[in-house]
Amino acid sequence: MRLGVLGPSNGDLVALAKAAQALMDQARVERVLYLGKDDALDRIVAQWAAEIVGANPNESAVFARAAVACVKASPQEIEAFVASERARRRLRVFASVPAPPGRTVELFDGRIAVFVYDKATLDEDDIAGSSIMVFGRSDRRLVHRVGSRTFVSPGPLASDGTSGIAVLDDESDGGTLIQFLAIDGTILESERIESRSLRATGKLKIQGSG
Repeated sequence: MRLGVLGPSNGDLVALAKAAQALMDQARVERVLYLGKDDALDRIVAQWAAEIVGANPNESAVFARAAVACVKASPQEIEAFVASERARRRLRVFASVPAPPGRTVELFDGRIAVFVYDKATLDEDDIAGSSIMVFGRSDRRLVHRVGSRTFVSPGPLASDGTSGIAVLDDESDGGTLIQFLAIDGTILESERIESRSLRATGKLKIQGSG
């Protein structure tokens, strides 16, 4: 999996939108995960969806939109409607970590990675059961290894696009590649975690946002 990660936007929605788009267009990631404690990315995605299909872009309203758009439509207009709905559904690749103390769990190279806003919310079970811990709350980008575990932060989003954007990629030959990117897709820094250093044992407590 090739996962894009965005640091907290600190209210800069323009920078966040540009960074999210860059991860899809330049870095070619499969999914994008926002590590802020707010709903900034959710609001941006909702705006994009409304621009694609109009007011009330929710999934529950798809049949209502179809009734309005397709009842007397030409084949070309129906095809355009279907294309717009497909484009809206592709926005599902964008997601945010749950509000603290929630976390998102992913697998990289068969190992557990935990994503949170603040690493202080991780408890002993989280750390014991995980190999990679990725967090948003940090004043800079970093990769810090502690034994067999690795802590990663993309840092906060910068308006000039030089901080807050990262990609995690589990490579076909094993291991996980971590890249920090500029807004234009330029690789600012990269580090590879070998498979042997990713192994962790223990229980992982999965906690939602509730």
